Amino acid sequence: MAVLLDTATLPPRDRRDALITTMREAAGVSRVEVEDEPVRARVDLWSFGAASILRAESTGFANVRTAKAARSVSGEHIAIGVHESGVARYQVGTTLRMVPAGEILVVDVSRPFTFGWRGFGAAQSLNTWTEDLALPADLVRRAGPRLRSSPLYGLFSRHVLDITRNADQLSGSPAAGMLGAASIELARALIATAVENVAGTRDIVEQTLIVQVRAYVRQHLRDPDLGPGTIAAALAISPRHLHRVCANADLRLEQWIIARRLDHAKAELARPSSRHLSIGRVARRWGFKDPTHFTRRFRAAFGVLPSEWRRDAV
Repeated sequence: MAVLLDTATLPPRDRRDALITTMREAAGVSRVEVEDEPVRARVDLWSFGAASILRAESTGFANVRTAKAARSVSGEHIAIGVHESGVARYQVGTTLRMVPAGEILVVDVSRPFTFGWRGFGAAQSLNTWTEDLALPADLVRRAGPRLRSSPLYGLFSRHVLDITRNADQLSGSPAAGMLGAASIELARALIATAVENVAGTRDIVEQTLIVQVRAYVRQHLRDPDLGPGTIAAALAISPRHLHRVCANADLRLEQWIIARRLDHAKAELARPSSRHLSIGRVARRWGFKDPTHFTRRFRAAFGVLPSEWRRDAV
């Protein structure tokens, strides 16, 4: 656990600024408007592998992400929150939604929004990336107002609340990563079951599959046996189906895998902490079985030999 903020440990004069700084960094927002004085707050963060749980309790505030900041965000970060106490306000564009205790809310921080509450309130959220959620961002956004239609609504709410209550113990467990992965799977199922039978189902399924392919590749990039066959088997589809979906998305899968491996190997060769590793060892760490093949592909991609890149990167 990381206690990001506990105003009880701070002089009263420092609490307002501390809340603003903590919320900006933890929630990735542009500005924080403090609505109630004196400020009282505690913010905790627990890591569960690809997911994290953020809990905040505080006097009134509003987190604001501007359009300019949203355009500059790298990747798409999703927070699926369960409001705990008080009544929150969530606004995207001109649409204002009141969020009572017990309500589940999907916040896409790559879009402009305002979220907060007056008086004392509390909320917790499961945080991950859209890529790890393995659902198209458009589908996630459409599901937001319809989550109550999912039969998994109550189950997800209890799941997040239970994890948060026991987060100190669970986040330190060897099973923390598995719990995070299971939580992401449950969030995926919640969202998917809230938007079933919508128009364009086939397109949505294919978009979802492509996101899953990319996520699987990223998670298994170091595996030298990673390829269309292993990916298709892991996703429970035929290699022919995988090929068709990738072709429709204009994704040359095997070349894309090689390009991602080269990017990571290039970054590792430039790191001082990896200077003790031979070029062959770095190549194998990123899934290249043959160092000669790696050298040839590296030069074709970047115009220099791996040894030249490492030397000049110092």
